Amino acid sequence: MIGPLYARSLAGAAIEVEYADGRRHRLDATRWLEPIDGDEVMLARCARPTLDVGSGPGRLTVALTRRGVAALGIDITPHAVRLTRRAGGLALCRDVFDQVPGSGRWSTVLLADGNIGIGGDPAALLRRMRELVRTGGEVVAEVAPPGTPSAVDRVRLRHGAVTGAWFSWATVSLTDLPALAGSTGFVIIHREESAGRWFAALR
Repeated sequence: MIGPLYARSLAGAAIEVEYADGRRHRLDATRWLEPIDGDEVMLARCARPTLDVGSGPGRLTVALTRRGVAALGIDITPHAVRLTRRAGGLALCRDVFDQVPGSGRWSTVLLADGNIGIGGDPAALLRRMRELVRTGGEVVAEVAPPGTPSAVDRVRLRHGAVTGAWFSWATVSLTDLPALAGSTGFVIIHREESAGRWFAALR
């Protein structure tokens, strides 16, 4: 999710996600401002320095910080970064494919809220994760439920007649994750469902 329309959604504006085929659905970004049922599955795996990729307003980064776990959130939306800092978390306005502090030394990297879809190329993103985590480190990803079709879509944000730029976003099903993980040098060491959300830990 990119641009000023995403920032407006964090403030409660009625922003839609529009697909290239004409489908639309409401983007309720305000839900990411507070803890969400199921978050504990991810948080419980973070005992050491954690990088929260696509951290948004920082609910997970802040939660880890409050637990005494060193955590850094990165997001490309300045307003989201400001919200994280305001809430007491450490965050940088940074693209995951750009230079990231601590590269190769993170114990855990989080891809929450479907962020394994960033960039529309999950294989490229997981290869980037291998550069960020230390040897033996984990990537904890939230994925689509088993049986959901994996896909790459062209989407943009819309507020009435105002639209953002098109960008690619991927959906990765738990069903397809083992093959994706194997092709990028990972193995799945844990999978779990909680509150209707599906998670996997890759090492």
